[in-house]
Parts: sequence; structure tokens; C-alpha cells
Amino acid sequence: MAPSATDAETPVNLIQKLKSSTKNVDLNIFPDGLKTSGQHPPLYDQIYPYSAFPKRIEGPTVWKPEEYSNNPERWVHQFSAAEIEELSNTADNFTASGLPVTGINKENFPLPILAPSLASMRREMLNGKGFILYKGFPVNEWGNHKSAVAYMGLGAYIGYPVSQNGRGHILGHVKDLGEDSTQIDKVRIYRTNARQFFHADDCDVVGLLCIARSEFGGESDVASIHHVWNILQEERPDVAETLTKPIWYFDRKGEVSQGEEPYIRAAVYYLETPDPANPDAEQRVYCKWDPYFVKSLSRFSDAGVIPPLSPEQVEAVQVLEDTCNRVKLHMVLQVGDIQFVANTHTLHARTAYRDFLPASGKPRRHLMRLWLSVPQDEGGWRLPFWDSLEKKRGGIQVDDTPPVARLDAD
Repeated sequence: MAPSATDAETPVNLIQKLKSSTKNVDLNIFPDGLKTSGQHPPLYDQIYPYSAFPKRIEGPTVWKPEEYSNNPERWVHQFSAAEIEELSNTADNFTASGLPVTGINKENFPLPILAPSLASMRREMLNGKGFILYKGFPVNEWGNHKSAVAYMGLGAYIGYPVSQNGRGHILGHVKDLGEDSTQIDKVRIYRTNARQFFHADDCDVVGLLCIARSEFGGESDVASIHHVWNILQEERPDVAETLTKPIWYFDRKGEVSQGEEPYIRAAVYYLETPDPANPDAEQRVYCKWDPYFVKSLSRFSDAGVIPPLSPEQVEAVQVLEDTCNRVKLHMVLQVGDIQFVANTHTLHARTAYRDFLPASGKPRRHLMRLWLSVPQDEGGWRLPFWDSLEKKRGGIQVDDTPPVARLDAD
């Protein structure tokens, strides 16, 4: 079934202008020659109606927590001594080269030992269960700088690092900076110790490297959004339909380029676009969701600029969260663990946490974060957005803010 246009098509000249902005970049600002494309509305004429969606999804992307909770060998990889030595030597060589960390890629960060297993993991990440946990990254031995270089080099084998905020951070830091988590129209929750409800980040794969743990909480949950879809089909098809409609407004919290709107109207569930090389290829169900970016828009809905959430939408938010909680896989990241999660077909969450008191002498909880893009022609999902083929699709880009890779939160 062809998609049904719900709005006028995005003007071709606007799309060409956006594409041009990611192609003609200043190498003094973007050392690798690539610019994060940023947040944009979907192509409304490529959004499919609920009737086109499958009533049940089968395959490796559909999993239940009991399949993995007692079988760590299926999703946990312990770095070998040879793998750590290779990462260590390559990180040292990269640092000695004097190249900027913001320009790291597979070519200037060779990993001949790890590369085959990383390619296999990448395929499983994108087309299978959608998550993996690596263990044994020697962050205490290496310190933050070497750990960051090795971590970003590892990430380059999965995708291209994209900016995670308006400051251009391609190496992010999940840390409590004392910001007020109730000010959700201004504050990004990763900079607080509050609970993060089930969500997907604005990238294809998110990576988290644990540098320091909290005293209590901060634990991770992952849910198969395809398993959630199947449950909704059985129990609440009305909720599933509401989630496929482009009636949801997402806040941009001030992280906008000149001339852009402060919010985006979109759907939560999408169908992939057709494969131009294989018209018979499956069109998978894709999810793009973060409740904090939906609930923070009262300043616009109160002013009548956008509609408030309908009772059906309010219920859908709660049903989606509750269903994810029913089917979540719980995991606790130890120091030196790296979690990679695909944002296409999984949602992830975090429990609230409490740091050690300063008098303890122990550091605050600290995770280094990567947002990685996997473009459509390199194995990524076919998304109904103008930048589906861009190498650094998604992310958050404000004008020409340069990419930075700081070693701690700021």
C-alpha cells in the first residue's frame, strides 16, 4: 500500500538546500568533512497509514527478556587481552599522530583484530536484537583521554558520530550537573539524576561507556519495540493506531538553527520506505519516541500555537511506557562496560540515581556517550526523512556549531 499524504510534500528546493548544507562544509569546522544533518520533520507524504502496518512482527528483532536475562553469552562480550592490546596501541598511535579526535574514522583508527567481530556485531545490532554489552574496557588504567580516543575509535566501526546537543558534543557525558529535572522545556534529562522513561535517542545507535558508577540507581532497561507492537496489536490496537499518526509534537528545547521551528510534528511509529533496489523487501516498523520531548511543550499548547495532547494521546503515552516495562531486559553497567543499543527497534530507559556524597571521595556517576549514524546505503534503516542517505543523519546540529569531544561534562 502506498503512503497517504497527510500534508503537502516537503518542497524539493528546501530538501536540496538542506542536503547542500551537509555537503559544502568548512574543513576547519568539520575536520572529517561531514556535518550532522540534525533534527527535521519527516517527509509527510512518505508516512504510511495504520492499515499498512503489519498486525504481527516475527523474527530476531522480536525478543522477550527471559531469552537473555539468564543467557549472558548471547549478549555480553568480554574483551580479550589481544583486543585490549590492539585498542591500546591504536589509541596511542592516533594520539601521537596529532589528528583531532573529532576526525576519527576507521581509516585512521585501524583495528584488524577487532574489525571482523565488530562487523558481525553491527549487523546483529541493526537487524537482530538491537543491543550488546562489552566488558573489560580498562578506563581506570587508561584515564579519560585514552579511554575516549579508544571508545570513539571503536564506535567508528559501527557508525558516524553525530552531534548530541546544541553545543556540538560528539562525545557526550551522562552526568548529574545539578540541573532542575522539572524544567523539562529547558533541561536535557541526561544532565540530571532523574529517571529517564523509555525512549530512543535521535540517532541510529547509542553507546554508553561507564567511567564511574553512582551509589544507588542509574540502572539500564532495554525493550524490543517490535515485541511491544505485537502486544499492542493484541490488547490495544487503538493505541497502536494513535502512535502511527503524525499528530505528535516534539520539543527542540531551544536547540534550533536559524529559521527553524522550535518543535517538530511527527509520528511515533513509522514504516520503512521501500527499498529502491528490491521492491519486495520487507518494510520494517521503526519507532522514534521520547516522552520528555512531548510533555515539555505546554508553553506552546497553552498559547494555542499547537494543540495539547488529546485524552487518547495521554493514554497512549502511559500504555507505551507500561508495556515497555512489562517486557524490559534489566542490566547494570559496571565500570568499564560499554552498552550499544539500536534506536530503530528498541527503546531504553534509566532508573533515577543518587551519587556518592562529596565527603566519600568517590566520583559522580559518569558515562561517556556516543550517538552513531548508520546511513541507509551502509546498512541503516530506510527512514522517511530527507537525510536517510546522509552519512551523519539525525543528531542535533545548530547552524555551523563545530563538533567537540570534551573529556568531561560542561
